[in-house]
Amino acid sequence: MERVPVLIVGAGYAGLSAAALLALRDVPVILVERHATTSIQPKAFGVNPRAMELLRPLPGIEKAFSEISAGISDGMRIAIASSLKDPNPHMIISDEAEDFSFLADATPVAQIGAPQADIERVLRTKAEELGADLRFSTELVSLEQDPDGVTAVVRTAEGESTIRADYVVAADGYRSPIRSWLGIPTSGKGDLGRIRSILFDADLSGLVRDREVTLWYLQNEHFSGAIITGTGVGAHGMGVNFDPAKGESEADFTEERCTELIRIGTGTPDLEVKIKDQATFVMAHNLADRYREGRVFLAGDSAHTMPPTGGQGGSTALQDGCDIAWRLWLVISGQAGPEFLDTYDAERRPLGKLTADAQLANLGERMPPAQRADYPEQPIADPFSALLGLRYHSSAIIEDAGDDGSLIEPERLPVGRPGSRAPHVVLDWDGSAISTIDLFGAGFVLLAGPDGREWATAARTVSARLGVRLTPHRLGGELRDVQGTWAARYGVTSGGAVLVRPDGYMAWRSPAQDPDAARTLDRVLRTILHHS
Repeated sequence: MERVPVLIVGAGYAGLSAAALLALRDVPVILVERHATTSIQPKAFGVNPRAMELLRPLPGIEKAFSEISAGISDGMRIAIASSLKDPNPHMIISDEAEDFSFLADATPVAQIGAPQADIERVLRTKAEELGADLRFSTELVSLEQDPDGVTAVVRTAEGESTIRADYVVAADGYRSPIRSWLGIPTSGKGDLGRIRSILFDADLSGLVRDREVTLWYLQNEHFSGAIITGTGVGAHGMGVNFDPAKGESEADFTEERCTELIRIGTGTPDLEVKIKDQATFVMAHNLADRYREGRVFLAGDSAHTMPPTGGQGGSTALQDGCDIAWRLWLVISGQAGPEFLDTYDAERRPLGKLTADAQLANLGERMPPAQRADYPEQPIADPFSALLGLRYHSSAIIEDAGDDGSLIEPERLPVGRPGSRAPHVVLDWDGSAISTIDLFGAGFVLLAGPDGREWATAARTVSARLGVRLTPHRLGGELRDVQGTWAARYGVTSGGAVLVRPDGYMAWRSPAQDPDAARTLDRVLRTILHHS
């Protein structure tokens, strides 16, 4: 029987990101995946800035993603239309550069426009380089847990074997056998239909712009679906909705019919088409009622399956993987108590539901009017504010008195209150410009104002006493606030301090000096980490 601290089931976005970031932190991990390799279908497109910030500690990852993105497009347009030749498309996004311009002041990370197939390939390579044991063509057969661990039986072409793990990350997709075995119920609107994804080659010059991703939601008398071009997978893609309840099936999608549908969708009856690949995906709104069951944690589609309308499903899965990785690391390394892991469900589940509900509302808005009944109102007033402004509430955060409990910051440039992402502020470090975001990811960080020397001293004392990785930085020391905005953005005075978690979220802050900084900081960390 093999033994490992963490077993991950599934090599999609959630599983691969968790594997890579656990390996980065020297936590031995085995990942099993029943398929022979990562996906060749484009699936999700793009990595949102919050997911990119969480992945950034992986050496070279931002550069690799940026190089892929640079070879694909300079922008994106999204519309509702009858075909690519529709003279009056309803534009949803017509100038991506303008819509996302605020990000230049909000984050140091690059905007990444790349298909899931390429992102998964890079994540797999990075995880393996860091020492993660990734096993493809390996299927999970059974899983049982007890108070001390989890026993999993896996099957390969050579036969069955047993793995004993301290914890399991169930990133096994929307059907999630693990979720079913554990008896975790789900809620939501459920299955919304099937999508036949068709990859094809065709000359679409004159119909779409060069170096631009074009996503057209198609509504016409023949079918509804979507067509997407320019994603860099070597082909265009078209998704066609079909309903088994009406007698429709995968068998209907012969090469001849696919060619006909593509010609209708492009508005070009004589278009020469070569079909490259087909696959079926379930479109659903399915939410797990809890993300933790004992030593098993749901991540990605097993936790929250959502329609693709809005483009945040893939990035939400990436964030799940990154998130469970740093929490498991803290517990496995002894920096946090086992109860700390309850904060994964407390923080990630409300945001998973909010994001899934928003994408369900988007789907309703982009459907033909006759099909929009029973779809919810949009729960997010400004979707751009949600890119970096989502908030957490749990025992891993000590909130300011009077916190309103909101799940989204009201502004696109978040402020530094506990439960929110720590703001991006440009600083000078020995003559080089860096972002505050560059300081986060390896462990806890304490940032103190120019008059906060006692905080920095206290951080070193408490870090050694508790065995917690905590790095202090003082503005006015090695770091200089050249723009003079740090204190205002973080809501403290020159003698105050903030505590930032490994995920870049604000855990606590003291607006001013404290006469017993070490005692206060000791209490704060013990509370947050459930540290004895």
